[in-house]
Amino acid sequence: MDFFLPIAQVQVNILTLLILSFAVGVLSGIFGIGGGFLMTPILIFLGIPATYAVSNVANNILGISVSGATTHWYKKTLDYKMGMMIVIGGLIGSVIGIEIFKYLSEIGNINTIIALAYIYLLAIIGTIIFVEGVRELSDLKKKVVVKKKLHTHYWIHGLPFRMRFSKSKLYESALTPIILGFLVGIFASFMGIGGAFLMVPAMIYLIGMPTKLIPGTSLFVTIFITAFVVVGHALQFKSIDIYLVSFLLFGSIIGLHLGLKVAEKLNASEYKALLSLLLIVFAIFMGVETFVLDSSDNILLSQPSGELSNLSFLIKKLAKNSPFAYAGISLFFVVFIGFIFSYIRELIHHFRYSKKENAKS
Repeated sequence: MDFFLPIAQVQVNILTLLILSFAVGVLSGIFGIGGGFLMTPILIFLGIPATYAVSNVANNILGISVSGATTHWYKKTLDYKMGMMIVIGGLIGSVIGIEIFKYLSEIGNINTIIALAYIYLLAIIGTIIFVEGVRELSDLKKKVVVKKKLHTHYWIHGLPFRMRFSKSKLYESALTPIILGFLVGIFASFMGIGGAFLMVPAMIYLIGMPTKLIPGTSLFVTIFITAFVVVGHALQFKSIDIYLVSFLLFGSIIGLHLGLKVAEKLNASEYKALLSLLLIVFAIFMGVETFVLDSSDNILLSQPSGELSNLSFLIKKLAKNSPFAYAGISLFFVVFIGFIFSYIRELIHHFRYSKKENAKS
């Protein structure tokens, strides 16, 4: 099931993309992450150039974030006010991140630079969360009751422009989530991520949000940041491939809603421990793939045929001649698909609930 991507100019195996995107979707649903820190290096490993991997994963993340955030909206498990503060910083950071990506592309060797950034960030953040999560699980098993304050306050919370976030029951400086969003926006733009692997730990330990609100709020923020990143990459690099996005989106959204069901059964300590293990394992994978394996060891790569169908030729022409219109079509496509999947899931949920209620009466 090989297919030649008209924009990325790479031949891929459709079944491989669907399986990998499904797995990433499951993890996205469980942890409230867009999955970009997993999918971007996977696509690079499959032979897709970093320029195309980053922009198309961002587009895919937008779709699954819309779907996931809509589901959390139905459940009332996201903090809009906190989310918008992070978005403000994220949009500013995205502009800077795109310029960084442009500079790294011009000097060359961008794949290695992105890989190193992933390895260091994933390993450091994963280790910190792992130590904390394991300690909490150990206390639970020993039935040790540790008295904690409702929220741990740091110096950053006392900065000017303090604001009350009623949903999260927090009163702290609005600059805290804005600074977080700024950093997330930078990494989202040049690493092809929604930034959730940075955002989720920061929401837990820095902002102090309740765990149940974190996945939904994280996905909500990711919608705005990745939409901006997609448009920026489409205009700057003309790198959006609608075929690649379609394959990724189909597998990811199905996996996402399975992951959302799994997430309902996790407590806060289990959530932290599993997230940390995911980050550490993938940091190790990235290190091995980048610095140990040779490109000839990659059995997932296909030999390109270079043949384009009439539709593929038209898509390539549209992307080149009208990048803004093409970006708009791509955004509408992923947002529409993401919303439809979430709406269908909610209809099924209501149908099952009504059936149970009727059976009782």
